[in-house]
Amino acid sequence: QVQLVESGGGLVQAGGSLRLSCAASGGTFTTYNMGWFRQAPGKGREFVAAANWSGGKTSYADSVKGRFTISRDNAKSTVALQMNSLKPEDTAVYYCAAEASAIRIGGRPMDYEYWGQGTQVTVSS
Repeated sequence: QVQLVESGGGLVQAGGSLRLSCAASGGTFTTYNMGWFRQAPGKGREFVAAANWSGGKTSYADSVKGRFTISRDNAKSTVALQMNSLKPEDTAVYYCAAEASAIRIGGRPMDYEYWGQGTQVTVSS
């Protein structure tokens, strides 16, 4: 059983930056791909970014490419999401998730077995 705890959310003006962090415990971190998803009010949960077990392969949603960067520190069992040039449409609850390592990095919520509780990101215009 893997436990995931996110931190780093908050309120920021458009064009600003935030860094989200997710700490994992209770499992072997390097056996999981790690992903970030988000859910805005009234919308479904959508894929943001993911990294494979080593961090050597990453995947991003088109809407965040060039603005967000995912990274992981396997020694500390953490994964981070650096978010730059934030837009009001980035406002959502952001979730960290773990996927049992597979050949492909999953891009759907159903691919991920474990989830954090979420952290709110609000971008004001």
